[in-house]
Amino acid sequence: MNRARTARTARTTTRPTRTSWSSAAQRSGAPRRSGGNNGRRPAPLQGEFALPVTITPALPAVESFSDLALPTPLLAALGREGMTVPFPIQGATLPNSIAGRDVLGRGRTGSGKTLAFGLAVLARTTGRRAEPGQPLALILVPTRELAQQVTDALTPYARSVKLRLTTVVGGMPMFKQTRALRAGVEIVVATPGRLKDLIDRGDCRLDDVDITVLDEADQMADMGFMPQVTALLDQVRPEGQRMLFSATLDRNVDRLVRQYLSDPVVHSVDPSAGAVTTMEHHVLHVPEADKHRTTTEIAAREGRVLMFLDTKHAVDRLTQHLLNSGVRAAALHGGKSQPQRTRTLAQFKTGHVTVLVATNVAARGIHVDNLDLVVNVDPPTDPKDYLHRGGRTARAGESGSVVTLVTPGQRRGMTRLMVSAGITPQIASVRSGEAELTRITGAQAPSGVPVRHQGTGRGPSPPRRVLRGPLVPKPSGPLRSRTRRRRSGAAPCAAARPRLRGLTPRLEASSSSSPSPRRHL
Repeated sequence: MNRARTARTARTTTRPTRTSWSSAAQRSGAPRRSGGNNGRRPAPLQGEFALPVTITPALPAVESFSDLALPTPLLAALGREGMTVPFPIQGATLPNSIAGRDVLGRGRTGSGKTLAFGLAVLARTTGRRAEPGQPLALILVPTRELAQQVTDALTPYARSVKLRLTTVVGGMPMFKQTRALRAGVEIVVATPGRLKDLIDRGDCRLDDVDITVLDEADQMADMGFMPQVTALLDQVRPEGQRMLFSATLDRNVDRLVRQYLSDPVVHSVDPSAGAVTTMEHHVLHVPEADKHRTTTEIAAREGRVLMFLDTKHAVDRLTQHLLNSGVRAAALHGGKSQPQRTRTLAQFKTGHVTVLVATNVAARGIHVDNLDLVVNVDPPTDPKDYLHRGGRTARAGESGSVVTLVTPGQRRGMTRLMVSAGITPQIASVRSGEAELTRITGAQAPSGVPVRHQGTGRGPSPPRRVLRGPLVPKPSGPLRSRTRRRRSGAAPCAAARPRLRGLTPRLEASSSSSPSPRRHL
């Protein structure tokens, strides 16, 4: 507690306090409003940042990775991965983040945020070596899937500059993560809860962390991680660099920006965070009684599809139904163990599973190539959830469609949500089996041949007799004799009792050498 308080005090003394509002009113010279709102800052105008930024000029954007001050091995690794031209958010923020500036970046999902902060972390850490249990850089993310995706994306580049990177998330064996930290790693990608646990156990310290990244900070705020996040930020070096990236930036992260970012470079790509020109948005009005059949036909289409529902029980029920209908489906939700979730995602990416049925746990942190259809079986109630669900498709310049199935009682709410999200969808009334449904989604009738358990999700179990066969071998010797006697109603042989009851070898030996084994029992 004392160390956290000291760090907070140090931050107050070392961070500049000069800020201005990045708003149309400020740029036009209009005075700031004050009072009349109980001391609270007035709500920002539409499309503006609700966050304080400074007027310090940012470094100009670059059009090629070769224009950046990156280590030569890192540039070579980018070339091997086919990365030569940075995405807009990368080209705009990397010159500043590599120079050590704090960064506040907003861009839609799939816009390249991971490399936007990842390359800066790697470039600024190259050549340094961490002490055991004391990493040099920290990347905080809200979900396990996003942590794994960030790790997978940065691993080949980290290897090229000989930096060690590890993932610290819940749902996985803690001893493995402890072992990696004690061996020494330069970069940690973590969810807040598990990292706090390891710190409390004394397996990790953040005293040497001078580069901290918060990815999807708004979701961490929405999920209630803010106390853990601030407690962690209070432990890193107060004069260090901070980078905050998200697909949406709203007033939920205002406290983080005010308290932990100094003189941040602010860059926004696609302010609507979801209006992607390569993405189509469809709202399909379906009768309540026909929704289940319509969903099944969409799932039976050619190619991969990601379907979202609200609850894990609904996910399991739909997955079971699709498997029974001949669709290779798997379930993904918070009730699955982390190995199960990892295996399910791997099978979805390889095509072994063609339909991933998920809750919002899959709304962020999942990247699947050639995923061209996302279906909201249950419409989301939050515009941010809609944007992040849809962001699983049309990533990195690819095309894709987001389809939302809406019953009559949901139409008004869906209209309001689309307005809030800044989306103008194509609306159609469809039923199962209609050509219009096929045109929009590729829907077709399922095969009807049940798919046996795939090792993921909740597939139908094999017949009971098949399970019992190999698990209970045929008895032999005294055991078989005992079985026959019991079937015939006779008492088991007394000489067989020691073996059947699992007595110690000493007693078994005594019983075999004694003419009257019963007395040894």
